[in-house]
Amino acid sequence: MNISQKKRRAAWGAVLAATAVLVASAAQPGGKPKIAFDRETWDFGRVKQGDNLEFEFLFRNEGRSVLVIDKVETTCGCTAALVSENKVEPGKQGRIKVAFATAGYGGRVTKHIFVRSNDPDRRRVQLAVTADIDTPPQPKFDIAPFNVELGLLLEGEPLEADLVLRNRGERELVVECEHKGAAFFSDGRALSFPLRIAPGKEQKTTLRLKPSGRSGVLREYVLFRSNDPSRQALSFGLSGYVATAGQVREFLERNKNRLK
Repeated sequence: MNISQKKRRAAWGAVLAATAVLVASAAQPGGKPKIAFDRETWDFGRVKQGDNLEFEFLFRNEGRSVLVIDKVETTCGCTAALVSENKVEPGKQGRIKVAFATAGYGGRVTKHIFVRSNDPDRRRVQLAVTADIDTPPQPKFDIAPFNVELGLLLEGEPLEADLVLRNRGERELVVECEHKGAAFFSDGRALSFPLRIAPGKEQKTTLRLKPSGRSGVLREYVLFRSNDPSRQALSFGLSGYVATAGQVREFLERNKNRLK
């Protein structure tokens, strides 16, 4: 073997050795990005309803290639934002800021945050924040029932249904009705709005609506608004079928033998 052949063989040997090293390095787990959080849950403890809470989750890239944060998502009532770069070099740190508005919530509440990245072992990391939310004394609005099926109605017949407005809270409930064509009665007396219902009390009432003037399927809604901070609007539904006088006569004629 001459000198030039020995040099070429030595050069190829070096190339093959370098390639083997690169392949081995890429096959090792350290060659991938790796997301690692300092903590994945945070408890705010006891807070007051209406407080705006904030916390920052810290994470690191413990891998050997660039970590890319693709998306940060949250459940309702909570917001989260990546406040660092979405590309994190190996050994560097990133931050995700979470904000939780507690208005309208009460008791122990947990909200989740989902972090998606190019870490092949943890494509989706779930974070969580929790708070015990104290609610001040307040009215609590309830309607029973929430809807009534009236069945078959004759065209021009007024709509009528019984319902109960309740205050399950600790403060006075103030209720307004936004349906201009609705009239309410209790024990034969007309009720006027706003209604004021003491804590733990209820108002039984009969709702009357003028005929809609339409025939066919009936769906009517009456909207109530109140000072309950958690349920400021509730609706009561009426459903049925309105038949014309002609339709009723035709039905009776067609079925007169069966109705005897």
